[in-house]
Amino acid sequence: MAFFRQYIAPLIVVLVFLFSLVVVSARIFLPSDMAAPAPIEEVTPRGDKAQSPDVDAVAGLPPALAPFIQGLPNDPTQL
Repeated sequence: MAFFRQYIAPLIVVLVFLFSLVVVSARIFLPSDMAAPAPIEEVTPRGDKAQSPDVDAVAGLPPALAPFIQGLPNDPTQL
């Protein structure tokens, strides 16, 4: 057990570190269009099922939980 703790476990840690270093550094060699982050686009529904989202509904949750998701309104009388 001492052999594993002194030699094998540190070797595994060093190998994992080196592997992660190589994987992260590989982005340098990617073409410029692949090295950039993915573009963020808003998805718009298509077809007959396209409906405007209800801004008051939060994923079908009860209205009492909406302040936890959307935040409190600026006017305290709107609670």
